[in-house]
Amino acid sequence: MIDESPEAAAATAQKAHPKARAFRNYLIGGLLVWIPIMVTVWVFRFLTRILDNSLVLLPPSWRPEALFGHYVPGVGIALSLLLLFGTGVVARNLFGKRIVTGIEDLVRRIPVVGAVYGGAKSFSETVLTDKGRSFKQVVMVEFPRKGIFSVGFITSHELEEVQAKTEQEVTCVFVPTTPNPTTGFIVLVPKDEVVMLDMTVDEAFKMLLTLGVVVPTWKNKPVDGRLAPPQSGP
Repeated sequence: MIDESPEAAAATAQKAHPKARAFRNYLIGGLLVWIPIMVTVWVFRFLTRILDNSLVLLPPSWRPEALFGHYVPGVGIALSLLLLFGTGVVARNLFGKRIVTGIEDLVRRIPVVGAVYGGAKSFSETVLTDKGRSFKQVVMVEFPRKGIFSVGFITSHELEEVQAKTEQEVTCVFVPTTPNPTTGFIVLVPKDEVVMLDMTVDEAFKMLLTLGVVVPTWKNKPVDGRLAPPQSGP
């Protein structure tokens, strides 16, 4: 057996290295194409399953399985959209608004159920309408400790009891988790410690969903603004 010299081994490694690098780049290129597609399909399927659950509102004899003998995709989505549209039409006119108000008053009087419904109602009105200022401003707060900053959303300024007992003006901030921003933490932060950010709510959610990989461009960057010096490599 002939032993390969160190010089020959190094030359062989140099020839093989570009091939390995090209193979890795091709794999990364494929992932960049398929990961967004798979995530989009997963989210769409998840939402489709939720909307298809509206079929339980129909009598069993009216469901697609009974009429056609098998499940028909998309029927639940169409039914959900029709239900939402019809409910909105009824709730917008004077007569329908009185009916909805009466039903809501009845539900609010039910123990436990009324509390849950009231909270969900207030949250929906705040987030989905222009009545409130919640989730309209992206901020940065020191959380979970001093010196560590987290992105959050202002949810409320009306905290009379908290402000009275802390003797300072306090802001309620929701700090979402990532990559699932539907969960998170409610932190009560002194107003002078809340740092307002220029990024939009959509840009902040995109940053959270991508684990901070997609960072929005700072559009309002001052011309003479100074940034922290870049970190040097190890």
